[in-house]
Amino acid sequence: MRSLTLDAFASDNGSGTYCACAAGLWAGCVGPAVYWFWFPVSMSDASVADTRRLNSKPQDLTDAYGPPSNFLEIDIFNPQTVGVGRNRYTVYETNLPIFKLKDSTVRRRYSDFEWLKNELERDSKIVVPPLPGKALKRQLPFRGDEGIFEESFIEERRQGLEQFINKIAGHPLAQNERCLHMFLQDETIDRNYVPGKVRQ
Repeated sequence: MRSLTLDAFASDNGSGTYCACAAGLWAGCVGPAVYWFWFPVSMSDASVADTRRLNSKPQDLTDAYGPPSNFLEIDIFNPQTVGVGRNRYTVYETNLPIFKLKDSTVRRRYSDFEWLKNELERDSKIVVPPLPGKALKRQLPFRGDEGIFEESFIEERRQGLEQFINKIAGHPLAQNERCLHMFLQDETIDRNYVPGKVRQ
């Protein structure tokens, strides 16, 4: 006999007819299934009013499957190029609205993001998203432009790094990794740290 694991909710379509949605997996089948059932119900005026208040904003797929309103959001901003010649590199400020500290701002190089990615791939069970590319061609000598220090490239990389760190910090299995907490909160990264979990 097949069984169905359900996550269900009901909403009013404004006409007194209610829609129940059940989403889950049929045992023995591959892939999720979503089922909609429309049915008339008899409810008191107060109950209908309460339901309509709860569903005053129509729910679309973005609302249903998007991040919650209190989702952790981190900004990468204020890129600065430091050093001279072959020792030039760009650092970015990273702000942190929550975690151990109420507010935190640290500066990180691209290589620091690479370090974080490598640590997570080694020690966690999550699929780590890719970093923006290294743009090796931009680092060739005798280029007629600024290469990796061009403002347009720095901005493109900043956006890519911001997407990367928000995906990582928003992942429930990554949020308690010590390397992530150190990356976001400590002034300097201790490459000799002991990997592990941060207990709240």
